[in-house]
Formats: sequence, structure tokens, C-alpha cells
Amino acid sequence: MIDKGLEQIYQLFTRSKRNTENIIKTAPLGICVTDPDGHFEMVNAAYCNFYGYTEEELLGKHFTLMVSPANRDQLTTLHDEFIKGDSNQELRQEWEVHGRQGDVYTIIAEAARIEGDDGRPRKVTFIVDITERKQLEERLKKANERLDHLAHHDELTGLFNRRAGLQRLEEEQQRSKRYGNALSIAIFDLDSFKAINDTYGHGIGDDALREVTELVGQTLRSTDIQVRLGGEEFLIIMPEVETQAAKRAMQRVCEAIASARFTSQQIRVTVSTGVACYAETTHRCILDRADDAMYKAKEAGGNGVVIA
Repeated sequence: MIDKGLEQIYQLFTRSKRNTENIIKTAPLGICVTDPDGHFEMVNAAYCNFYGYTEEELLGKHFTLMVSPANRDQLTTLHDEFIKGDSNQELRQEWEVHGRQGDVYTIIAEAARIEGDDGRPRKVTFIVDITERKQLEERLKKANERLDHLAHHDELTGLFNRRAGLQRLEEEQQRSKRYGNALSIAIFDLDSFKAINDTYGHGIGDDALREVTELVGQTLRSTDIQVRLGGEEFLIIMPEVETQAAKRAMQRVCEAIASARFTSQQIRVTVSTGVACYAETTHRCILDRADDAMYKAKEAGGNGVVIA
């Protein structure tokens, strides 16, 4: 609909230059005419209303008054190139502009070149407010990003969820096989976590899980990948790490957790950990081996690391 209105206005310009001023003043679209140097020669009521200025306040001012200082040089260059060029119609462009009160809007700007009474070119710019549309697009984008995040991450801890984590494990196994790099994993489980929930409630239990996983992330390398498998059980994928190095890393994790206190209740938490190294098996096999080792650590009293 907007395109049709612009096309009709272009046709009117072509048919009769004498009607140009009347067309501009009465058009429902915001329209301005700038001289070869970029100063306002004419602005219609729709243009003034959109930006919050009176006609007298704009006439003679440079058209870049409406954009941020960072974009003024670029817009001035585009204006000058259009005035000096051969094309009578400028490509449609999207810009962020500022009203008199500092409000920020998004517009679509399109321009035509006409000849003034002095024989020199003028630029006629048409603006269409698309601020609401852009805001809707941004909300939809954020909603889609949120859905994508939830599809791959655990909502409580922000870690990879089981599905996404196992996919990453498979990718790391393929990389390890291709390049011959070491790959270790660790599965850890909070000891006696049910007692925490029973004693303090599930809200405190959730806080404990969040705080423990944050501490684990701070203790391990940034390249290690932490996954929530479910409940209080977690997976650590450790690319390019041999078994003994993985064991030492997880011992540091156990010590850090055991020496800390968590939640507003200052709860003491320990974890049991099983470590396994990739040796051209399926991810299910390596997980089972690490899981078995983790249960051996629990049977040994918890707060420790066992290699599969």
C-alpha cells in the first residue's frame, strides 16, 4: 500500500512540476525537499508532525539534524552523490532517526530527484515510520532466541540440557577420532541431595544446584563443557584432556565444592565423580563407564573421584 502511494506521487511529479508544492503539502507521507547542499527548502505537515518540529524551525537547517551525529557524514555523502549522479530515484533505505524530544524512530526513506526553478537539482525524500514494525520484529527475534535457548539449555542452571549435551559429546568424539586428540568426560552427582530437598525445600535445593554448577564452571577451563543430564547429575566434557589430568581437574572441583557453603542456609555439599576417557566407543559406552565409576565413588563414601 505504501509502495502504491509513493508510485502515485512519483507520477504526479513527472506530470507537472507546478503541482509539486501542493502535492508535498497535502501528502499523508512525511516529505521534505532539500537543496543541493542538503538544507531544507520545503517540509510538509506530516514530516513536521512526525519529528515534532514546526516548519519554521526546519527550513534552512541541514537534513542530518534528524539523525545521530555518528551517521551524519555518511548521510551527507549519500545525499551529495545522489545530487551529482545520474539516477532520478534513490534506493530505499532504513534509518534510525531522532525526534525533537529525543525519541528514537525507525523509518524507511526513499528519494526522487527533481529540477528546481533555478535549474539546479533538488532531492525530495519520502519517509515512512516503521518503528512499531521494527519493535515487533525485535520482540519476535528475542522470543525465537529464547525458544532456541530453552531447546538446548537447562532452564534452572543455564547449562546444556541432556539432548544438546549428548550431541556435543558425539561431536567431540568425532573430532577426537579424526585428529587423534585426547577426550575425557566426567559425571558428577551431588551426594545426599534428597536430604537437602527434604530438609530445606526444593527452592533451596534449586539454589544449591545453581551455585554448585557456577562454582564448577569457575574451577574448570572455559573450554570444558558442563551439561545437566537430569536431577542432580551432571556431565563434564573435557576436550584434549588425558584421563589423569581429568581426574586431577575433578579433584579440584570436589575440593572447591566441599570447602564452600551454598545458599542462604550455608549448606555443605559434596559430589561424587566418575571419569572416563574416549577410546573409539559410542557416547553411550563412555557415559556408562563414567556413570559406573561415579557410583563407585559414592560407594566409597562420596566426595571423591574414580577413574572408569
